[in-house]
Amino acid sequence: MAAAVELRGVVRRFRRGVLALAGVDLAVGAGEFVALLGPSGCGKTTVLRLLAGLDSADAGTVRVGEAATAPVLSYVFQDATLMPWARVFDNVWLPLRIGGVSRAAAEEKIAPVLQAVGLAEFAQALPHELSGGMKMRASIARALVTQPDVLLLDEPFAALDEITRQRLNRDLLELWQRQRFTCVFVTHSVFEAAFLAQRLLVMSARPGRVIAELPVAAPQPRSGAWRTDARYLEICRAASAALESGLAEPAA
Repeated sequence: MAAAVELRGVVRRFRRGVLALAGVDLAVGAGEFVALLGPSGCGKTTVLRLLAGLDSADAGTVRVGEAATAPVLSYVFQDATLMPWARVFDNVWLPLRIGGVSRAAAEEKIAPVLQAVGLAEFAQALPHELSGGMKMRASIARALVTQPDVLLLDEPFAALDEITRQRLNRDLLELWQRQRFTCVFVTHSVFEAAFLAQRLLVMSARPGRVIAELPVAAPQPRSGAWRTDARYLEICRAASAALESGLAEPAA
């Protein structure tokens, strides 16, 4: 499988000498769903920012797509980051509008995306009229409206209640199965990672690096029954053990 995104030997040091990443190596195949798992402050968000071109490495190589074909890339932040004065339709229109697509021309792209995330009836709602889960659905719709090749998600469901979180986990998987974008999903939760991903990449405490790679051999599509499967529980156990190991290693 060709790598859609790749980091090789990546080092990132911030001001005042804080070493965030120390020799990170990872590759995600085209159409693959990978979860990046690690403790707070280990550099997970920094990895996403490097892939998105929002930050630059001090050493090593960051590659997204082939040199001749820059992929369409979308980023979903932990907060929904919706424009509070704009209706759902206009929030989702934003990346198309920046790209020069008129409101009328955008409608045929926006309508099916809102339908896909369950917000078709809320196109004219303002963000303050939405629940937390609905706001995140709108944020995901905005990311998907450009039909991205690569979707980066930075703990998008962390602030939600468990029932809403699990529902959005299932919805995200359904969207991925239909569209097969490459997905890199950052989370603190071993349970969320093991439910969503085809492969878990576990990072050490700062300075971050990948210390374990765990394949998830689970059927697709996944349902709630997967959460009680013995294989799921074993993956969660292995991921937890890897996290404990990474926390025990001394910082450089």
